[in-house]
Amino acid sequence: MHTKTIVELYKGLKNKDFSCVELTKHYLSRINQSRLNAFITITDELALIQAQVADDKIALGNASILTGIPYAHKDIFCTKGVKTSAGSKMLDTFIAPYDATVSQKLNQVNLVMLGKTNMDEFAMGSSNENSFYNAVKNPWNYSKIPGGSSGGSAASVAGGLSCFATGTDTGGSIRQPASLCGITGLKPTYGRISRYGIIAYASSFDQAGVMTKTSQDAAIVLNVMAGFDEKDSTSAEQKVPDYTTNLNISLQGLTIGLPKEFFLSDLDNKVANNIMFAIKEFESMGATVREVSLPNSVYAIPTYYIIASCECSSNLSRLDGVRYGYRSKESKNLEDLYLNSRSEGFGEEVKRRIMIGTYALSTGYYDAYYLKAQKVRHLISNDFKKVFEKVDVIMGPVSPTTAFDLGSVKDPVSMYLADIYTLSVNLAGLPGMSIPVGFVQDLPVGLQLIGNYWSESKLLNIAHQFQLQTDWHLRVPEEC
Repeated sequence: MHTKTIVELYKGLKNKDFSCVELTKHYLSRINQSRLNAFITITDELALIQAQVADDKIALGNASILTGIPYAHKDIFCTKGVKTSAGSKMLDTFIAPYDATVSQKLNQVNLVMLGKTNMDEFAMGSSNENSFYNAVKNPWNYSKIPGGSSGGSAASVAGGLSCFATGTDTGGSIRQPASLCGITGLKPTYGRISRYGIIAYASSFDQAGVMTKTSQDAAIVLNVMAGFDEKDSTSAEQKVPDYTTNLNISLQGLTIGLPKEFFLSDLDNKVANNIMFAIKEFESMGATVREVSLPNSVYAIPTYYIIASCECSSNLSRLDGVRYGYRSKESKNLEDLYLNSRSEGFGEEVKRRIMIGTYALSTGYYDAYYLKAQKVRHLISNDFKKVFEKVDVIMGPVSPTTAFDLGSVKDPVSMYLADIYTLSVNLAGLPGMSIPVGFVQDLPVGLQLIGNYWSESKLLNIAHQFQLQTDWHLRVPEEC
C-alpha cells in the first residue's frame, strides 16, 4: 500500500480494498520500524482518530479524493495541541495553541496526519544535519544526506512512510531534497499558499509547498493548500485554478530555456548527462530548446544569504526565553536570561546566520550589504522576466551533485553552494519544481522546472507529461 499514489489509494478506499484505519496502521507500523529518523513527533493516536472519521465519511458517501490519505507534516507548521519544534531545542517543548492555515485546510478535507517531520533547525540548512533531533538519512543510501531543510518530509515520501508530505522552500528546501530523494517537489509562486502559522525564517522567501510521488498528486494537494488568506499580508488575492484540469495538454510547441550559467564547471558531469537525457525526452514530445542567459544568477548565493540572514535575525529575536520556548536555568538576571537562553537554545548554524544578519543591518553596514543585496535581487528578478518573454519554461539541474555523505561537508560556505541553482528562483519569487530524471551510482537526480509567476498549472502539466513517458518517479529504494 505504501508505494501507491494518492489516486491509487483513493480508488482502493473507494472500492473497500482496505479501510483508512488499516491504511493508517500500515504506515504507522512502517514509521515505527524505520531507521531514517524522518519524524520528530509521531501522532499515532490522533492519526487513528482521524482515520476513523475518514472511514465514516466514506461510508456516508461524503468523501473527497483526499479523504483518509495519510501524510507527513513538516515540523515548521503550527498544529494545535501538537508539538511544533522547527527542529530546534529552542522550541522542543512548544505545543502550538493554534493551527497554521495550511494545517487547517488539510484538516478540512479529512486527511490523516501521521506526524511531524524532521528538518534543519528553523529551515536553515541543505542537508538536514542541523536538526536538534539528529540527521535524517537518505532512503536510497543510509550513509547519505536526504537534502534540506525539508529532508524529513522528502525521506518520508521516498521511504514509503507517508503518501505525501508538506514542505517549505526558502532557498530550495523543497526542490533540493526532492531531487536527492527521487520524488516530486513543488514550490509555488511566493504568496500562492498562506504563510500564516509557519514558523518564520526569512519572511520574503518562505513558501509552503508539497512533496509527492507524482505531479498528478502534487496538483491534487495544491488544490487544497493554495488560496488567499486574510491572516497573511503576503498572501496573494489571485484566483486558484483547478490544477488537475490541464495535466493532459500536449507539450507540442513548448519552448524550453536552458540557462548557460546552470551548466558550468560547478555541475557534476554525470548529473548533467541525466539532465540532458531528460531534455531530449521533452524534445521527442514536441518541445523546442534554446539557450538563454541569467547573468546575475551568479550573485544569488551572497545576495540570498545576506537578505535571508537579516530577516532571520529579526524573526528569531522574539525567541528570548521569556514568553515561550527554551529558558536557561543558569540565569542570575534578565540579561543573563536572554544571553544564556539564546546561546543554549539555538544551534551553531542558526547563531551564525543571526550574527551575519545583525551585522549586515547594523549602522554603517546597512547600505553596504543589505541595501545592495536588495538591488541585486531586483536585477535577478529582471533577468527572469526577460527570459520568459522568449520561453515557456526554464529547465536545469536542482543540485550540482547527487546526495553526499553525512558529515562530509564541514565548511558552511561549501554547504551554501549546494543551493546554487535554486536560490535565484526564491529571490525572484517564482514557482519551481523538481522531478526525478535518472540516477548516478544508484542515487537519484532531479530536473528543475522554473515557471513564470502563477504558472503552477503549466509546470504540473509539463511534469505530468514527462512522467507519463518515463518511470523514474516509480522507482523506489530497495528497502521499500
